Amino acid sequence: MACRNGVVFEDFFPAMVDKLGAEGFMKELCNGFRLLMDREKGVITFESLKRNSGLLGLEGMSDEEIMCMLREGDLDGDGSLNEMEFCTLMFRLSPAMMQTSKELLVEALDLDSEM
Repeated sequence: MACRNGVVFEDFFPAMVDKLGAEGFMKELCNGFRLLMDREKGVITFESLKRNSGLLGLEGMSDEEIMCMLREGDLDGDGSLNEMEFCTLMFRLSPAMMQTSKELLVEALDLDSEM
């Protein structure tokens, strides 16, 4: 079931990568994860995302939108997001980052086929 919501993200990720470099960008993504996670459980839960969504400027998100975001990123089906799931979801939400990743993958596959 696809989630539909009215939340629109402005994609600043490419500019952040340019400014911070890949390592700095990943550090900031991890900082974002820690900002949203439940401190006791070490993962982002429905409750921790709802409680901290205002820190992202998303205080108007409905419970359904929060659940949708969790479901979309929850790769192991445990109802929460670990750090890797969160980072993967953030990349998937960035059209520019996905395009760059696709281009790098195609380039890598082309290099592989030449060997």
